[in-house]
Amino acid sequence: MLRYIYGNALNHFPTLRDTMFQDRAEQFSRRLGLEVNVNEDGEERDQYDVLNPLYVIWELEDGTHGGSMRFLPTVGRTMINEHFSHLMDGVKIESPLIWECTRFCISPRADRRAAAALVLGGGELMDNFKLEHFCGVFDPRMERIYRLYHVDPDVIGSAGEGKDRIGVGLWEMKPDAWAPTLGRLRIDRDTSLRWFNRSFNRPEPKPIELAAIA
Repeated sequence: MLRYIYGNALNHFPTLRDTMFQDRAEQFSRRLGLEVNVNEDGEERDQYDVLNPLYVIWELEDGTHGGSMRFLPTVGRTMINEHFSHLMDGVKIESPLIWECTRFCISPRADRRAAAALVLGGGELMDNFKLEHFCGVFDPRMERIYRLYHVDPDVIGSAGEGKDRIGVGLWEMKPDAWAPTLGRLRIDRDTSLRWFNRSFNRPEPKPIELAAIA
C-alpha cells in the first residue's frame, strides 16, 4: 500500500523508515556510485531529510520499504535551488504551487508495481493538495519510466550529453496518466484515495444514498 508520512512521524514506522534509508544507500551509493553520505547504520540521509519533508512510500506486504520519493515545498530550502540552479542560468523555482521531488528510490525487493505506485502517489499529492507542478533533477535512466506512465516532464534546463546529461523538469499529472498507472497496480481510484485519506487522518467518504423513488 501507499503511505504518505512526514519526516517527524517516521519514528512511528521504524521498519519502513530504516529500510527506506538503507535502500537509498543501496541505490544511490552502491549501485549508481553517487557521492552521497552513508552512515554507520548503512543508511543514506542528507541535509534535506531533517527539514520535515513529506515522503511517499510504497510499503511491501512484510512492512518494509518498496519504493519512495521525498517532497519539499519550493518556498523553503530545496536541493534544486541550492545545488542545481546553474542548470537554469541561476533562476530559482519558488512557488507555493510547486513542490520539489527528490530521492526517487526503488527497493531491490520490490516488483514492477513500485514505480507505478510512486507515480500514483505523486498524482494524489498534486490533486489533493491542489499543486500545479513538481520539479526535480533527472538523468536519462528515468526517461523510460516517465514515458511508460505518460508523465514526461517539461524540461526547463539541462547540461551534459548522452548518459551524463542531467535535466531539470516540471511534472504534472495529466488526465491520461491515471488509467495506465492504476492499471499497473490493479487497483481503482477509490482504493488510492483510501490510502491517501488514512495517511492524513481524513474521514472516509460516505456512500451516497439514493432517495427512494415513490
